[in-house]
Amino acid sequence: MHLLLPAAGVGRRMGSDRNKLLLPLIDRPILAWTLDAAIAASSIDWIGIICQPVDRSDFEQIVDQVLSQHQRPTPVEFIPGGDTRQASVYNGLQALPAAATHILIHDGARCLATPDLFNRCAVAVRQVAGLIAAVPVKDTIKQVNAQKIITHTPDRAQLWAAQTPQGFEVEWLKRCHRRGQQQNWQVTDDAALLEKCGVPVSIVEGEETNLKVTTPVDLAIAQSILQQRAKA
Repeated sequence: MHLLLPAAGVGRRMGSDRNKLLLPLIDRPILAWTLDAAIAASSIDWIGIICQPVDRSDFEQIVDQVLSQHQRPTPVEFIPGGDTRQASVYNGLQALPAAATHILIHDGARCLATPDLFNRCAVAVRQVAGLIAAVPVKDTIKQVNAQKIITHTPDRAQLWAAQTPQGFEVEWLKRCHRRGQQQNWQVTDDAALLEKCGVPVSIVEGEETNLKVTTPVDLAIAQSILQQRAKA
């Protein structure tokens, strides 16, 4: 299975002057934790890291360190990032090996995903055009208008919180990306492109701990989760 890791963002909400994936989490950078789980997943045969040129040398060092800790030689390639996540993934799709028929896309900042989650998504994606990892929403969600007045309370039983990995048949995703460019669609994840094209997207049960490190609070939570795992 081929895996793309979008890692080209600047992480302004983290309040850092560098790519947040370079920030330390316990004893190594955030990206190292993400890579470690991906390489440990038996289903992942190739990894493409989508990043900005300014970060490449730092990322190369991280990749070398992580690969040295694994006996399985997983090819890792670097792909230039775009101005948006959508543009970055498009670049990643163009850089896929010709043999790639299915793809997983995982946010580099979701550093707590386990090898089991990667493997389950890799198995499931071969049966559908598209899927996302997701977990049922626990909180009651309120829809509000511009004045912050509640306009609707959706049924919680029908709500799931989207995560990554997200998986797709490569040709379907390329087709939807091209249409998105033609229609000037701006989306925050690849599943939304398939939805706009009328392609059904399935759910794979995600993991409660699979949070995206976006703010300093998220970083503290991730550290706590990793420390608990180390004690288990």
